[in-house]
Amino acid sequence: MSRGDSPSVETRRPDRAALIIAVVLALIAGVIFWDVSRLTGLAGYSQVGPTTVPYAIACCLIVLAIWTAVEGFRGDFAEREPQQFGPVAWVVGGLAAQMLLLNTLGFSIATGILFAMTARGFGKRQLWLTIPFGIVASFVVWTIFAKVLQLSLPAGPLERLLF
Repeated sequence: MSRGDSPSVETRRPDRAALIIAVVLALIAGVIFWDVSRLTGLAGYSQVGPTTVPYAIACCLIVLAIWTAVEGFRGDFAEREPQQFGPVAWVVGGLAAQMLLLNTLGFSIATGILFAMTARGFGKRQLWLTIPFGIVASFVVWTIFAKVLQLSLPAGPLERLLF
């Protein structure tokens, strides 16, 4: 056996994005633990109280943070494609537009614009088609939630015109 014939082992560096995600998960778990520790409502006759589910969620987040950190140090995550910021900007812009327009234009129009901008981010370039489709689909959702289920969603001119 010669020493030069051994296959080269490629070592991967730790995945910084995975390590950042692990830290963020641990921070969120820490905030949940801190917030739940301030609750005064203890369990009554059973051991289940208002702190049980948040503690369970925080514990799950800690487990996910540890798991993500271990995988990040091992470098076991698949190689990612480079991030394209154009589609992300369309989706984030749609979310911002919905938040800004929700109280003035109502649920249907604001969410229809969100739908169209998200569709544009995913490659559907025909805004003239996706905006009306999104408004109609959002109006159907508003009707179900506001009229059938009696839940409060912001009404705009379209909702006031038809109801």
